[in-house]
Amino acid sequence: MERKEPVRKRSILSLAAVVMAIWAADFQTARTKSQDDNLISRLKVNISRIEHRIRKLAEFGETAQGGVSRLAFSDEDIQGRNYVISLMKDAGLDVRIDEAGNVVGRSQSQNPALPPIMFGSHTDTVPNGGKFDGALGVVGAIECAQVLLENGAQTKHPLEVVVFADEEGGTIGSKALTGLLLPEAFDVASQSGKTIREGIKAIGGEPDRIEKAVRNKGEVKAFLELHIEQGGILHSKDIPIGIVEGIVGINRWDVAIEGFANHAGTTPMNMRQDALLAAAELIVAIRQIVTSMPGLQVGTVGRIKAEPGAPNVVPGRAVMCLELRDLSSGKIQSLFDQIQKKAYAIAEKTGTKISFSLLDAPALPALMDPRTQKLILQSAQELGLSTFRMPSGAGHDAQNMARIAPAGMIFVPSVGGISHSPQEFTRIEDIHNGVNVLLRTILKIDQL
Repeated sequence: MERKEPVRKRSILSLAAVVMAIWAADFQTARTKSQDDNLISRLKVNISRIEHRIRKLAEFGETAQGGVSRLAFSDEDIQGRNYVISLMKDAGLDVRIDEAGNVVGRSQSQNPALPPIMFGSHTDTVPNGGKFDGALGVVGAIECAQVLLENGAQTKHPLEVVVFADEEGGTIGSKALTGLLLPEAFDVASQSGKTIREGIKAIGGEPDRIEKAVRNKGEVKAFLELHIEQGGILHSKDIPIGIVEGIVGINRWDVAIEGFANHAGTTPMNMRQDALLAAAELIVAIRQIVTSMPGLQVGTVGRIKAEPGAPNVVPGRAVMCLELRDLSSGKIQSLFDQIQKKAYAIAEKTGTKISFSLLDAPALPALMDPRTQKLILQSAQELGLSTFRMPSGAGHDAQNMARIAPAGMIFVPSVGGISHSPQEFTRIEDIHNGVNVLLRTILKIDQL
């Protein structure tokens, strides 16, 4: 006769098996995490290779002043992109050019079905610009992929190194990738002389199929961009790593001041309707209003024209451009309301008429992902590097990428706060720190 095991004993054995299975799973998870942490701690980037590649890239479009003119869609831009593509292939990346002309290099991964971690920047420059703006983010991104390849380290998520097209002309490539590029943009002339449509074709894109380049929300795990600060905050504070909290919104207006043109010799001072004088008063008022509020908001009048522009004629008309930047759209609007109110008071006092017209659609502020900021902070702390949380006063491709994915930006110091200039310079030790922080942050995101 078969002897049956007591029910209670079987239950205890089953419970023990479950506990053992949970313990084994926890042990394996802990072991995997330990292995991942060990990998992160032992990987280091090759700073000599990075320095050489930044200098080599600067040869494409090098100017007599020591700067770089690699305008988007120009021959120099294409040469620089071809050099970068060769570096991507050396780093084991599968390279393609998407319909918007963005260069995308993708790595092998443990699970190709997972959304990719994307990181990179741009290689086009302003006329006679610097060697580091954009280029550091691209060369640094390729270095991260190459270090992983050389160490036989394969991430769970695919990695995608991206070189965005025409960043300096209005972040064209990242706008196209995120579905933000408007149809009317195709006929706008770029700095190279080609229209955006012609330029995208010239670099291997397909503007008539540009919708194929669009990535939707959720299709990218995260986006990271390493960049020089382009300002002087980090350098002045002697802090090696900036953690960007957000990229400012930008609003621009044309401001028209209508006065009355008259003979400069025969019109008494108290009878003039001097448009340029009213403009000057408004410029001073703009500075006073912008600096009257706490925060890092900025306001600029960077362009002005007086008409008729003759030395013996009281200016009858002046047109200037007002630009306001801040992380808060609400603060930008509040500043503008105060400026507009003051402008009307100046117009009444000077016998002129002042009107404002929005130049183009505002660039909305883009906040960086808090969790990604935390991972950047952890990476810097593990390397013994101090950090500073700050806004980006300049626009970047990360501003568009934040619309579809958690985004983060890492800043490294610009000596003297100089950028868009042949004198633009970032110290080699700061470059080394920035790329190491980028590498660690990528690997931490991969663990999520």
